[in-house]
Amino acid sequence: MSTGHPSAESELSSLPRSIAPAVTQWLAWMRGERRLAEKTIEAYHGDLVGFFKFLGDHFGGEPSAHELYSLRPSEIRAFLAMRAGRGYARSSNARAMATVRGFFRFLDRRGLASSAATYAVRTPKINRSVPKALSEGDALQAIRSVAKLSDEPWLAKRDSALLLLLYGCGLRIGEALALNRSSEPLGASLRVVGKGGKHRIVPLLPGVRQALEDYLDACPFRLEPGGPVFLGSRGKRLDPAVAQKQVRRVRALLRLPQTATPHALRHSFATHLLAGGGDLRSIQELLGHASLATTQRYTDVDAERLVSTHRTAHPRYRRHAEPSEGSDDADAIQRPAGESSQS
Repeated sequence: MSTGHPSAESELSSLPRSIAPAVTQWLAWMRGERRLAEKTIEAYHGDLVGFFKFLGDHFGGEPSAHELYSLRPSEIRAFLAMRAGRGYARSSNARAMATVRGFFRFLDRRGLASSAATYAVRTPKINRSVPKALSEGDALQAIRSVAKLSDEPWLAKRDSALLLLLYGCGLRIGEALALNRSSEPLGASLRVVGKGGKHRIVPLLPGVRQALEDYLDACPFRLEPGGPVFLGSRGKRLDPAVAQKQVRRVRALLRLPQTATPHALRHSFATHLLAGGGDLRSIQELLGHASLATTQRYTDVDAERLVSTHRTAHPRYRRHAEPSEGSDDADAIQRPAGESSQS
């Protein structure tokens, strides 16, 4: 019986016959219990298929159930080494390892199998990337400037409202463009459908609500209840590529860095909330992060901002802003007051 998800299950036939039914159960569990996004499931499934293909080559044929459930750490390390040799990124290899470990943990909890080898191999370390946020001034200037790029007044209001929604509510571009009209007027909050179909409620600031209402009032198309909020020039749901193109144009106009993308406005929302005293748990809920560890990346951004502010504002740094090369002043900037260069 078809599950209606051929993209994630099209390669089941390439799996060992002894393991294919368990993979089907695992895929169903990720959809039904964990409610993961389909693209995430496809990525995990692709990792698992790749793992079993490697084992087929390693064992010289389809591995038996005994071989699969009696794997050694060296065989899993060989799988990771193979991926590294083919140029896969560390982040991709870390996900592949997490996929293999998660699959066997799924089997173990159901009494279907056990593989201690998956717990004996460490996940490859990855460099945690720091989100690239815009300054408050750049974010607001981008929102004001995008309206100047359209000759049609309603399109200008649409683009301004969209960017303000990303920055003012921390939405992903896909979440914003997936918003639908309801029969009720805009209130103090929005219900957002995030990754994996998970719902969350985000506050709708008065300025954001006003921008949305201005756009909706100016829109020349009939807005049906239940229909999309953001429309393209032909009256259909706005294509993400159109929104991304407008941001690229703003980026060129304001000479912003390449990291100034729609998602950077979401990063800016979180970074500026944290800088203003917001707590991580609240920011996690607003962003819809499943893990607090994901939200904690913004503490690194805030730390960088504090260091930069300190260097700009601290009188000791200002006094020695341009020390001559090799002078004692250059060294003094690095030392607290009263501390000798010999410490």
